Amino acid sequence: MLSIIQAAGWPIWPLMACSVICLALIVERFVSLKQNKVVPPRLLDEALAVSRSAVPTPDVVTQLEQNSALGEVLASGFRALNANPRCTEGELRASMEGTGRAVAHRLERYLAALATIASAAPLLGLFGTVVGMIEIFGSQAPTGGAGSAVGGGNPAQLAHGISVALYNTAFGLIIAIPALIFWRYFRARVDYYLLTLELASERFARHLLALRKP
Repeated sequence: MLSIIQAAGWPIWPLMACSVICLALIVERFVSLKQNKVVPPRLLDEALAVSRSAVPTPDVVTQLEQNSALGEVLASGFRALNANPRCTEGELRASMEGTGRAVAHRLERYLAALATIASAAPLLGLFGTVVGMIEIFGSQAPTGGAGSAVGGGNPAQLAHGISVALYNTAFGLIIAIPALIFWRYFRARVDYYLLTLELASERFARHLLALRKP
């Protein structure tokens, strides 16, 4: 592996940096987008149960907020009612929507970087190939007169140089393909979470409206 990297030349190093960043982003997103950290299956029902007749105490709300992303959104509704038991429907929904936007931004974090790597890696590989081809043809250029032009250039050496230059394209594709696959996977996962958060927030908002003091 090290010999291949050395043979591919200096253009391979940006690709190696992209591969390390890509791997780190994939691992980070896998950890951050676990279902229990975003939308625990029974959290909404538990929040509805503890607030069936009244808004929970601030300590319970804080625990809910620290539970998950969904917990943050639900807790913002509780906090709005604790701050103003007679808050309007618009104020209540605005509080929950503001928290929801912040949560959505956090869920989508690093997805743009992953998509950028998926798009840029093949171009970096092509750039490395072009650089390699320029160096190859430059080294094959005849330096003498007409006689040296006829005999100049080693086809075997030229073919070897081309194969070495293509390592960059191969590395670019090796990085880009997994990056694209995981970007699409995480994008679909985030979209599912956002839809779940939206539906849960709407149901919870209707529940909280019934708890408001007249």
